[in-house]
Amino acid sequence: MTSLLAVDIGNSNITIGAFDDQELTATWRLATRETRTVDEHAWALQGVLRSKGVEPDSFDAVVICSVVPPLTEAYVDALAQLTTVEPLVIGPGVRTGIRIHYDRTQDVGADRIVDAVAAHQLYGGPLVVVDIGTATVFDAVTADGDYIGGAISPGMEIAADAMFRNTSLLRRVELIAPDQVIGRSTVASMQSGFVYGFAELIEGMLARFKMELNPDAPEDVTVVATGGLANLIAEHTESFNHVNPELTLVGLRLVHEMNNA
Repeated sequence: MTSLLAVDIGNSNITIGAFDDQELTATWRLATRETRTVDEHAWALQGVLRSKGVEPDSFDAVVICSVVPPLTEAYVDALAQLTTVEPLVIGPGVRTGIRIHYDRTQDVGADRIVDAVAAHQLYGGPLVVVDIGTATVFDAVTADGDYIGGAISPGMEIAADAMFRNTSLLRRVELIAPDQVIGRSTVASMQSGFVYGFAELIEGMLARFKMELNPDAPEDVTVVATGGLANLIAEHTESFNHVNPELTLVGLRLVHEMNNA
């Protein structure tokens, strides 16, 4: 049995998963902090792992994907120190089993490729992955498993923060759906705009993606939602075939297996 630690370093959160072979046995989430030292990262990692009774040196392997370059090396050093194994970092030269059709392949975020790998293996294709987090990201994968591109728009949290920072009278609000679309207070109006507005944005983009990806049968395109806000949006749209918040962690496990077969 292989014990694997998978780490997804995102712009807002760092998501960590522990696998025993194919079973995801525990997950953790840390806020992304670029100013921490390697020792501080190691201390934080050790603390969260032990909070669920997991010892850092119990892992046989570590795999990382990161969209925050300043943190990548720091986490590699911290994890190597804690686990005594050399982490596999997803990037150029790492086998993913997926062909990338993008003008500059190096511009595609490692998390997007890992998501595509996991979604195609779990659900088949053609498919669209919607990652609803710091940004709202759409990725298109063909029936053969080719990554052919996507779209990126601001996420709900970025939009909410921008509105708060750039207006005098609007406040921060909790990102929850109000009882009705027509808000009867400023807070409810903002919540409606964020939750229902982004649900409509996602539905509209998915309709366009399906027509381009599989014009003869757009209804055959599978949609997989992931990311920290996927469950919130899933409550207000019927556009998702699957919601899998652990998609990136599963993809990291799959890519690690490909590179250690």
